[in-house]
Amino acid sequence: MKKAIVSAVILLSGLYCTAQETKVDGMKAWQNYMTPAEEHKMLAGFNGTWSEEVTSWMTPGAPPEKSKAHCENTMIMNGLYQQSVTRGNMMGMPFQGISTVGYDNIRKVFVSTWIDNMGSGIMYMEGKWDEASKSITFTGTCTDPMAGKSVAVREVFTIVNENTQLMEMYAQGPDGKEFKNMEIKFTRSANTSESTIK
Repeated sequence: MKKAIVSAVILLSGLYCTAQETKVDGMKAWQNYMTPAEEHKMLAGFNGTWSEEVTSWMTPGAPPEKSKAHCENTMIMNGLYQQSVTRGNMMGMPFQGISTVGYDNIRKVFVSTWIDNMGSGIMYMEGKWDEASKSITFTGTCTDPMAGKSVAVREVFTIVNENTQLMEMYAQGPDGKEFKNMEIKFTRSANTSESTIK
């Protein structure tokens, strides 16, 4: 009987220790997940005001449509996400869009969402940083109102230099083939501090 009691105590002690270790490991995992990393610091280097030169193509081979806009980048949620608010004109109408870009510390990917006043859906993309080209290639989906369904999109975001960035967006054409439908050149405003990208 005593042996059984001793065995039960040892078993319960072992389970308690395992539970405590699991709790500590879980807390450490969450701490790592919620702590800004170097990638978040890189995003913070893009804070401030940027002017935008926008070129878009409605269909493959169509003449380009040009417009201007500006965006204000701000880190939010304890430095985990960068929110960018864009204002300008598109097709002769006032345009406003909001993007959120973050970095998933666990999955090791950049994540991006986009909403604007010319659509009722949310574009979601993921991508990885390429040090050699100083760029992130995002892939994801958005709703195409003309096709009446969700379609694949691709975006290449390149750091040209400390004060210049380039975004190239690719979508599916009527034939199902990918074509470049938008290009935005971002230029940092003079009163904005320089990026930390080297």
